[in-house]
Amino acid sequence: MRDRAETDRAVRADGADAAGEAGGAAPAVRVQGLWKRFGEQTAVAGIDLELPAGRFIGLVGPNGAGKTTTLSMVTGLLRPDQGKVEVAGHDVWRDPVEVKSRIGVLPEGLRLFERLSGRELLAYTGRLRGLPGAEVDKRATQLLDVLDLAGSQHKLVVDYSTGMRKKIGLAAALLHNPEVLFLDEPFEGVDPVSAQAIREVLERYTRSGATVVFSSHVMELVESLCDWVAVMAAGRIRAQGTLAQVRGEAPSLQNAFLELVGAGSRATDDSLDWLGGKR
Repeated sequence: MRDRAETDRAVRADGADAAGEAGGAAPAVRVQGLWKRFGEQTAVAGIDLELPAGRFIGLVGPNGAGKTTTLSMVTGLLRPDQGKVEVAGHDVWRDPVEVKSRIGVLPEGLRLFERLSGRELLAYTGRLRGLPGAEVDKRATQLLDVLDLAGSQHKLVVDYSTGMRKKIGLAAALLHNPEVLFLDEPFEGVDPVSAQAIREVLERYTRSGATVVFSSHVMELVESLCDWVAVMAAGRIRAQGTLAQVRGEAPSLQNAFLELVGAGSRATDDSLDWLGGKR
């Protein structure tokens, strides 16, 4: 059974050449003049973003840069003080039902229904999304298998490890086949085996023409996964573009990132002179 997201994606793929000749496809996400303040602190300071469709996109920045706040506003979890957000051509705040039908979200610190088993959680999520029961069962079985959760599908989520929770959360976010998937630090606290399983699923997902937007402060991970990057610091966008454009002449994304955010070593010849050596 092909759902609306699959149909829309097929139409976009069939018309990609024509769209390119007409000036390029519409962005997956468009952000204009987005602001968010918490008391006297400005978390996001009037940012503009255009995230292209069909890409693996990294939103990178140091801790406290405003990444989580930005993703929360883009996905409708947090109302901005000012600005406009469109996802798949629909205004997040004027047309929330349409937007939420087209996106999947795995926020940081996601609270799951812990007294459900993994399979029950997916069944519940699928029915909330309006999918037929048989289709939910089929997709859940495939996702549980690919994410190496089949052996734990009848275990309560409360007994899942951190990596297992991330994987079942990802499965729930993917179940309705969204056009755009938003992930906030999806690899944080995840063991290498689980991380590889998540990575393979996401790479397969983007190859189908869908869009992944994920936040991270680990540059090596972003450089190995992403083909488009936005760099954020102190609530502002410092650079955005393809990985090659953002990296520029720097030997790595890490070097380019440190230059963009103005970070440098705070150690001097005299600092920490007591550390190490003889006692």
